[in-house]
Amino acid sequence: MCGRYTITVSLEEILRTFSVDDVEYDYSKQFNIAPTQTVPAIVEWEGRRALQGFKWGLIPFWSKDTKIAYKTINARAEGIDKKPAFRHLLKGSRILIVSNGFYEWKQENEGKQPYRFQLESRGSFGFAGLYDIWRNEKGTEIRSSTIITTKPNRLVEEVHDRMPVILTGDTACKWLDPDLSETRHVLE
Repeated sequence: MCGRYTITVSLEEILRTFSVDDVEYDYSKQFNIAPTQTVPAIVEWEGRRALQGFKWGLIPFWSKDTKIAYKTINARAEGIDKKPAFRHLLKGSRILIVSNGFYEWKQENEGKQPYRFQLESRGSFGFAGLYDIWRNEKGTEIRSSTIITTKPNRLVEEVHDRMPVILTGDTACKWLDPDLSETRHVLE
């Protein structure tokens, strides 16, 4: 599970790292991003990439209200293509949720201890994510997202049994590609 994360790099680094064309989000560094906050994410439409804001906690378009968002901050990669809230989003609603570190907690004698994980470069990366657009009865839209999680790598498994799917370079580009039909190999 990913319950908190950071994005503390400059906007210029994000634009350069992910070849962003348009900025449609009022970016500022954030050191403790929590569920239900609006977070920076990258979408690709018609060959252009945009940095936009999405509420963290997916609200499927078919939901009656926004309460489900607390239960859908993360989506397990295993079986994601079978879950009603996520399966239809794999085809054309993929995003990169921008980050440069995430927290996991480990139970120790003194209580829970947070650990922050980063790339060795300390640079930015993208979490594999999905988004949906929900509308209330008045037509107001909420763009919301979920972070896809997977089994932990050797470093994270000492602290937690899940971690976000981290994408960089070509893999991040593939995830955003609207023509990508088979997502399983990107999520593994």
